[in-house]
Amino acid sequence: MTDDNSHDSTLHSPPELDTPSDSTSSSDIPVSEESTEDSLTQPLENVQSSTELISYKDALPTLLHILPLSNRPFFPHQIIPLIIENNLWGETIKAVADSPHKLIGLVLTKKDQIADIQTTDFHTMGTACRLHRVAQSEDKLQIVVEGLQRFRLKNWVTDHPPLMANVTYYLEKSYKNVDDIKPYVLAIINTIKELLPLNPLYNEELKIFLERFGPEEPSSLADFAASLTTSTKQELQEVLETVSIFNRLEKVLILLNKELQQAKAQVEIRRQVEEKMQNQQREFFLREQLKTIQKELGLEKDDRTAEIEKFRERLVSLILPELVQKRIDDEIQKMSVLEVGSAEYAVTRNYLDWLTLMPWGRYSADKLEIAEARQVLEQDHEGLADVKERIIEFLAVGKLKGSIGGTILLLVGPPGVGKTSIGRSIASAVGRNFYRFSVGGIHDEAEIKGHRRTYIGAMPGKFIQAMKEIEYANPVIMLDEIDKISSSYRGDPASALLEVLDPEQNVDFLDHYLDVRFDLSKVLFICTANQLDTIPAPLLDRMEVIKLSGYLSSEKLQIAKKHLLKRQIEKAGLQNDCLELPDNSLLQIIEEYAREAGVRNLEKRIATIARKVALKYLEGTPIPIRITPEKLSDYLGKPVFENEKAIKGIGVVTGLAWTAMGGETLSVEATCIHKYARGFKLTGQLGDVMKESAEIAYSYMVSQRKVFGIEKGFFATGFIHLHVPAGATPKDGPSAGITMATALFSLATHRPIIREIAMTGELTLTGQVLPVGGIREKVIAAKRVKIYELLLPEANRRDFEELPEYVREGLRVHFVKEYPEVLKVLW
Repeated sequence: MTDDNSHDSTLHSPPELDTPSDSTSSSDIPVSEESTEDSLTQPLENVQSSTELISYKDALPTLLHILPLSNRPFFPHQIIPLIIENNLWGETIKAVADSPHKLIGLVLTKKDQIADIQTTDFHTMGTACRLHRVAQSEDKLQIVVEGLQRFRLKNWVTDHPPLMANVTYYLEKSYKNVDDIKPYVLAIINTIKELLPLNPLYNEELKIFLERFGPEEPSSLADFAASLTTSTKQELQEVLETVSIFNRLEKVLILLNKELQQAKAQVEIRRQVEEKMQNQQREFFLREQLKTIQKELGLEKDDRTAEIEKFRERLVSLILPELVQKRIDDEIQKMSVLEVGSAEYAVTRNYLDWLTLMPWGRYSADKLEIAEARQVLEQDHEGLADVKERIIEFLAVGKLKGSIGGTILLLVGPPGVGKTSIGRSIASAVGRNFYRFSVGGIHDEAEIKGHRRTYIGAMPGKFIQAMKEIEYANPVIMLDEIDKISSSYRGDPASALLEVLDPEQNVDFLDHYLDVRFDLSKVLFICTANQLDTIPAPLLDRMEVIKLSGYLSSEKLQIAKKHLLKRQIEKAGLQNDCLELPDNSLLQIIEEYAREAGVRNLEKRIATIARKVALKYLEGTPIPIRITPEKLSDYLGKPVFENEKAIKGIGVVTGLAWTAMGGETLSVEATCIHKYARGFKLTGQLGDVMKESAEIAYSYMVSQRKVFGIEKGFFATGFIHLHVPAGATPKDGPSAGITMATALFSLATHRPIIREIAMTGELTLTGQVLPVGGIREKVIAAKRVKIYELLLPEANRRDFEELPEYVREGLRVHFVKEYPEVLKVLW
């Protein structure tokens, strides 16, 4: 059965009764003559003369044409018009119309779409109906059917349209003198009476029912009551398949009560909505009356006038460019003639709001006192002397110029080394407001340059929002995680940043929303990144790079004592005298639990201890609670990093590597697997560049076999395996060239390295040792694991000598130009 607008080839229920849900058929066994008296029906062939049956004028045929229903079952005694697809079921309707009895069976299907219906998709029980009227409308057939009697499908005669099946009927008994049924009947009638005032549609259907049946016919009443509800097709099919009158009345009563509760809830919701609307209308009328009275008395102006005056008041303290002043005057003129309730009025009002809130010509005074700036940096940060000196130099140049605008600083370093906090310190040192937002993950150009005003919900970009929030045109703006910016089909934010960060262009920065030029040249931009590789080259070219390499253990100790411990004690709600962490305990935390380049993980470990101490304090442990090194495992668990010495042995060499997390030491291992065939195998998740370095090291050693005194058959017949732990960590770069060559030499000559020494450098096929990057990070990594003798390329001597004295202190460094010099240092 479908409505007139449906294009489905199925048979649907009327639209107002459409409740799409799946249904499963239950199997009811027709009861025999010996069944209990509360049984409603019996199969026609089992009916005995002693049962009083409701007679029909015509005998019901056992062979019926079948039509499918997709949305809800059809009940006996219903008279409903249906709309069906002529091309699918026209032949079936014609066969029924030509038959003498005009009867057809309506059966609910288990699936919703029945264009390709199979006989297995039907429920087992349906309703025999008489066809009263057929009318064709285009490709649809409009039919009117009257439900007569339940039946059960016995077997199918055809399995394609027109569908035909043999059926067994369940004829109805009369229950005029059965007192047990009356309470059910009265309960259903009373529930229907409660439903009538809540839904007027029930009145007409009840009139039609009462014209044909009386309340003393419980079977008809149960079917009628079920058809009134908006229950699911599964629930209604269960009612249709329930032949016992008592069970059916119980199920129908449950469905009616659910319908009653839903109707009451709808009425209550409607009442609340209407009451709220009435209150809002009343408040609106009263407010309008109040406005009219105040206007007559000269106490208040209308909304438009008040808004325009507010915008003009904002402009008094601003120095507007001529074009901006003209744009604001034009927009105010437009706003004065627009209707207050129109959509364009709201757009114009919001636009003027943003224009007049921008800090046109308003700048904060810079504090360019070098001594004060140095004090702020020393107070907020421990170590990083070279970084602080670079920032002081930058501020000194700004003092001589009289301004520090137009400069973009890029702070590069591992996580947790204080890049963001240094940016805050710079803002504090120069006396400017600080605004930070992360560009990591931004993939929409509109985040930078704003949306055009024609879009719904349009807003300016992040930089214009920063200007509005700061209220000055020369703040310090930090762009965090600039190395993680991305692009998509919405645009390339990195390209949009070029205009912002270029001192030659940002003097006339154009935001799509403002659509007027704004001067960003006085803004001090500070960017942060973990690595330079992923920053677009044109963007990197506009920045001054300051590298933060990480902290030594001694620096971490001072940071923990002066900053981290105090902060975490305060966050835990403790007093300073509640927790004692001596230096040896802090050093053990640094060495065994937080060995990374930054201090973020160190602060987390201290926070864990502070929380546990807070719990012990509340449980009555006397203070101060002193955490000795022996007790650390009780608070932090098993150490993450073991104090292991560098691996030693034949074919094992310690190298130095740089990562985005800082410097690291790594061991390169080489071994000869067998002597059956020549070969060279690499493992350890090595990148292409590192694989090439390993092959160069292997080729160099083979070519220099005689020079280095390696036995003749070692490389000719040996299968060499070179591994770089840890296997789960990806590695790449050329800096392990001399390390891998040394591992192969140690293996070939059976000579282990017995000293604590680490090395880094790129190797060529001719034995030249080329410079590598990340010298500071690698040096710090070596000192972190207590390796104080290093082997570096000669070309990196200047990089090493530029390191702060406290970093170089205690190190013995050998600089080499060619690989044979490496062997002279080691043996």
